[in-house]
Amino acid sequence: MGLRDPRRCVGRKGSLSCSWTGRRCHHAVVIVGVGRYLRGREVDLAQAQLIRRAGTLTPDTVALIRAMYVRSTSDYADFLWIALAGPTDQELTSLAELLGVSPPWVEEALNIKQRAKAEFSADQQRGLILFKTVSYDEETSGVDTGQITLVLGPSFVLTVRLGPIGALSRVRAELVDNPEFLALGPLAAVHAIMDAIVDDYLSATDEIGADIDTLEEQVFSPRITDDSEAIYRLKRENLELRRALAPLVPVAQRLISGTLQGEIPAGLRPYFHDVGDHLTRAHDYVESYENLLVTMLHASNARHGLQQNTDMRKIAAYAAMLAWATAIAGVYGMNFVYMPELDEVWGYPFALILMLGGVLWIHRAFKRSGWL
Repeated sequence: MGLRDPRRCVGRKGSLSCSWTGRRCHHAVVIVGVGRYLRGREVDLAQAQLIRRAGTLTPDTVALIRAMYVRSTSDYADFLWIALAGPTDQELTSLAELLGVSPPWVEEALNIKQRAKAEFSADQQRGLILFKTVSYDEETSGVDTGQITLVLGPSFVLTVRLGPIGALSRVRAELVDNPEFLALGPLAAVHAIMDAIVDDYLSATDEIGADIDTLEEQVFSPRITDDSEAIYRLKRENLELRRALAPLVPVAQRLISGTLQGEIPAGLRPYFHDVGDHLTRAHDYVESYENLLVTMLHASNARHGLQQNTDMRKIAAYAAMLAWATAIAGVYGMNFVYMPELDEVWGYPFALILMLGGVLWIHRAFKRSGWL
């Protein structure tokens, strides 16, 4: 199905903003999550609650975020995690200036048509990873996509979500319930976010794989059917996954090698290695699916063409039998005077027997040749 139309207000009332198009849904919430975490425990709860209650990036909420951010820069295990949904350019710019995020990254984070990518600053202090999030729709057997941009910097993690796909509230809740892992710093939050997104990739590939298996049984069943439309539909859905995954292959390689924004701490390397492995596996799946779908399309077209050839041969065989009888009837229909059999009693039965005998002989000949 692809990317949902960003010009429409989607999601529950008060849960999502359409502001990247210059409009805002009534009661839209931009700040869907904020928290400061010190050695795995959430601190500055009062300020975080005020920000979440406001829900939008106003000068007051930005000032509160600034105060929390200033206090979180003294220790690597002390960081700020901010999650936004559909902010305007002005809103994100005000926050980006506070966090030191470059304007090009702000522009890319708000571009719903931006290709998945990963970039890091020259000093490796900041990084941007843009994900195309996916969700498999059981009713339509289609893939819906959204976008999440993850910006990582000194003592902060910022996520910007466009569209309803890929909400991270469950990820945050699970991570908060695991303070020992959260104490590993902002990269722990990065891992949790990436792991959830990549798990959705694998779930979507599994569903598409099941659809392909079902379609494969139809294509190679004894009953010949035209499955080209269904194959093209699956190719479109698989293409959505390819667009999301292909640009992230270099990121997977970095994760497997133990590097992301510089060297990944030893305690987190196995986790990031696992995410990189899953990302590579999902990409391998969609590539193999593409090859399989192309093969199935060729096989379906070949079988359909073979069926058409078989039908044409049968039509030609019956046409030949009809032509024999027509030729004899045509000769007798000319009503020449000098046709002795017209004056004989046996003339009419003889013509019918000649027609039937010829038709049976032609039928036998085509039967032997395999045309019938």
